[in-house]
Amino acid sequence: MRPGAGGPTRADPPAGAEAVRTGLGVPLFAHPLVAPAEWAELARPGVPVDWVAFDVASGPGSRVDALCAETLTRVRENRVPLLGRLDAAHGARPYADLVADASRYVDWYAVDGFYVDRAPTLRAEAAQCRRTTGTLRALLPSGGRIVLAPGTHPYPGYAEFADQLVVFAGPWTRYRWSEVPEWTAEHSPRLFAHLVHGLPATHLDAALRVARWQGAGTVYVTDRTGRDGVEPWAGLTGYWAEAVRRVREEPPPSM
Repeated sequence: MRPGAGGPTRADPPAGAEAVRTGLGVPLFAHPLVAPAEWAELARPGVPVDWVAFDVASGPGSRVDALCAETLTRVRENRVPLLGRLDAAHGARPYADLVADASRYVDWYAVDGFYVDRAPTLRAEAAQCRRTTGTLRALLPSGGRIVLAPGTHPYPGYAEFADQLVVFAGPWTRYRWSEVPEWTAEHSPRLFAHLVHGLPATHLDAALRVARWQGAGTVYVTDRTGRDGVEPWAGLTGYWAEAVRRVREEPPPSM
């Protein structure tokens, strides 16, 4: 059992399983005009970030945003993969609309991949999601990175065509008691990301332990909350520097 949990969780990984350090994935959905300091921080060399997902105007917008393009260029110089946010509406978004938005991200912002928010999860939807993912990947010069972000565990078959799955996106009050299905132990931690909001600074270490125990290779934690409809991913956490330090100082994973 995971320390602090009240029930069963992920099974121990197989002997010889890949050991992966925890990295930070950042869903920063605030425009640079309203969050200049946060975007400047991500452009600082050496920040241990696996990817940054961004949103211009509920997608790529209707035209190139010069400020956003300039800001993204500075972050890209830090060798941080930039992912354009696409809203799949739990599988209800028309295929043509998703592809059109993806094409704009590529043409206007030279993205490195896509963050497919509210991705579908059901077995019956997997074939269509695979098709869409294949099309999105073909739009990217080098295949890029596709992060499917349903915020919960999907049918296991989704692991076959996503580069990463965001299998938790929610509050610390739920995360601290969360469980993961045993099938996740069959995959590298690189496949899974957890996003946690409403996390007090005093529980930062505990949250990182939960992420490692549950096999998440990428994590994001923030003290921002989703109360009153506020977007918890609209800026960096107030303890960003401390979170970066804790991730950098994480001991090497045991094999």
